[in-house]
Amino acid sequence: MRRLLSGLVRLTGRSRSPWRRLSLPVPAGAFGPGSHREFAHYFEGESQVRVDSIDEIVEWLLTCQYMTDAIQFKERDLWQHPTTFEQLRCGDCEDFALWAWRKLAEMGVDAEFYVGRVVRDEEPGVDRQHAWVVYRVDGVPFLFEPAANRHRMIRRLTEAMSGYVPYFAVDGRLRTFAFSGYILDADRSRKAAEGRQTAQGGPGELGALHR
Repeated sequence: MRRLLSGLVRLTGRSRSPWRRLSLPVPAGAFGPGSHREFAHYFEGESQVRVDSIDEIVEWLLTCQYMTDAIQFKERDLWQHPTTFEQLRCGDCEDFALWAWRKLAEMGVDAEFYVGRVVRDEEPGVDRQHAWVVYRVDGVPFLFEPAANRHRMIRRLTEAMSGYVPYFAVDGRLRTFAFSGYILDADRSRKAAEGRQTAQGGPGELGALHR
């Protein structure tokens, strides 16, 4: 993680864009508390859902139900294998996104699985950790929200990216990427912690992402 952080600090520099990226090894555990397997694991086993187009992927996802891990599994964070998700048709954002990413990759579409934060205008101080997919067709990138309604499921990346702060991504060839958004949010968390400590009359502390 030290190499990862130092590379991201150099990448970020004075830029305030969270979408600047660096190709380097990112440990699976950095993607979230429920990420315990290497990403090749999610391509193991035979899928029972046949899809031949992005439209068919969308139609199948619309038959699935969103449910938090706390409700479904009584756990903080659990990443389902795509074949398990096919059986349950129920899960949270990581489960929807992992399944969609795998199906796109199997179709030969250039697709990447992302984790990061969603920016909420109505709650700017609230962190919503999230997972989504970015894919490209004829060189045009699209942001794919597999757990969203039909209207918001697929948008051009240029139109949607301001609402997202990416941390890490992995592509169909299992290459991993880190984004300046990880460092920018680390600084954001550190400053917020320092502000709370100052208000309480104590010293500031580094945010958890810097540890």
